[in-house]
Amino acid sequence: MTSDTALTTQGLAAKGAGSVLLIACGALAREILALKAANRWDHLDLQCLPAILHNSPARIVPAVRDAVAKHRDAYDDIFVVYADCGTGGLLQAACAQMGVQMVAGPHCYAFFEGVDAFAARDEITAFYLTDFLVRQFDAFVWGPLGLDRHPELRDMYFGNYEKLVYQAQTDDADLTAKARDCAARLGLAFERRFTGYGELETALATV
Repeated sequence: MTSDTALTTQGLAAKGAGSVLLIACGALAREILALKAANRWDHLDLQCLPAILHNSPARIVPAVRDAVAKHRDAYDDIFVVYADCGTGGLLQAACAQMGVQMVAGPHCYAFFEGVDAFAARDEITAFYLTDFLVRQFDAFVWGPLGLDRHPELRDMYFGNYEKLVYQAQTDDADLTAKARDCAARLGLAFERRFTGYGELETALATV
């Protein structure tokens, strides 16, 4: 299947018959492929950009622009499967300029839980993980923050957090155990919320 972090392509089809290309964050590849299979959305093709772009949000907009330009002529429509993701509104502006739609919301934590429900919680002391981030905790959190080399930095990064919230897309006991361990490593209380695919499924169903 696809790599979690690499640029990936799945089932790129010829234009016609309502073909739609999803340009998505690599962190959502598993979920999108699962939804495609479960709903038989054979008209949707998937092109994933590296999930590691989230560590440098300024790179997301140029990468999406390049992908749209590369594939625009091959598809009847293109849908961007990113939320704002730290771009400060620049991705929304770019999508509007290019005439393509995107997922609503500030980030994947919000659309997995439901944008309105997430906003209503107003949990400023919660640190969130999804299935992807639990799997890639060392590569996307522990290592990039330098905690593998300097554990004393934990208080600087996480001193104001109170709990780790694991937003589970799947019922996986091993992932839950790993998420609980992530919370322990960060010295945070642990909470698991089963969100399923949330508004990601709703958004793709409209494409």
